[in-house]
Amino acid sequence: MPHYIEPLFRPPSEARSLIFQITIGCSQNQCRFCGMYKGKKFRIRQLSEILKEINEIPESYRSRIDRVFLADGDAIVYPFEDLCTILDALSSAFPGLTRVSSYASPKSLTTKSPEQLVQLRSKQLKILYFGLESGDNETLQNVDKGFTAERMAELACMARASGMKLSVTAILGLAGRERSLKHAQATAAWVNRVNPEYFSLLTMFLRHNDDFFRSLQHCTRRELMLEAREMLHHLHPAKTILRSNHVSNFLNLAGSYPKDRERLISDVDSALAHASKRPGFLDEVPLYEEEYY
Repeated sequence: MPHYIEPLFRPPSEARSLIFQITIGCSQNQCRFCGMYKGKKFRIRQLSEILKEINEIPESYRSRIDRVFLADGDAIVYPFEDLCTILDALSSAFPGLTRVSSYASPKSLTTKSPEQLVQLRSKQLKILYFGLESGDNETLQNVDKGFTAERMAELACMARASGMKLSVTAILGLAGRERSLKHAQATAAWVNRVNPEYFSLLTMFLRHNDDFFRSLQHCTRRELMLEAREMLHHLHPAKTILRSNHVSNFLNLAGSYPKDRERLISDVDSALAHASKRPGFLDEVPLYEEEYY
């Protein structure tokens, strides 16, 4: 059975997936805003360990597995030939497998060629979760992302050209008050260029990122909602499903572009109007944080 080194993270949409932890931590673990893997030293687990865990899944359970998520932070960095071996083993062990997915940092995508991504896609690796955070280069530099928006767009487009689906995340409030709307506009422009299948919004919160968190001029609820509205207004992707259903968000949004564009903007306007009836609510800074991890 899988042996997990906690904390173990997975996207909300992978709640039904069997998780195999083929890397520990994140190879790019420098981003100032992110506290997911700060307590882990990155390493790649041995192939023999992974194959043993796959083989140990009980036969009676295997027919029920249709989705697998490869953890930790950017399992796509795993050496190509060995990653192919893992994917082949998954397909052999689980006859009903319909998809495999993984986080993919920009750094991890630089370790794979377009041809290798095509081959990985042919072996059921169908969805990559990509942390953009912001399309604004000044914001990216401030958070030590390590890549420009342009370079991340190139890598994301390479992944999409392989046939993989891309689920992109950005963070409301990441740029603070001063660059809030510029962050929103640049992020929307990035999404318009890349046209990922999925685009999700989180809201900046405290989790093992104390120094960066204290350095921000935090946005109020009103400013965060206006930032979201600005982003929605400038979004014009060809076809993208949008969600803001992460636990850090106080405003949940759900819809598809371009079909639901006007309705999504209207949802923010309605929420602003409703919240304005609560004295002081919109002028407060939301204080969601995760203490344990």
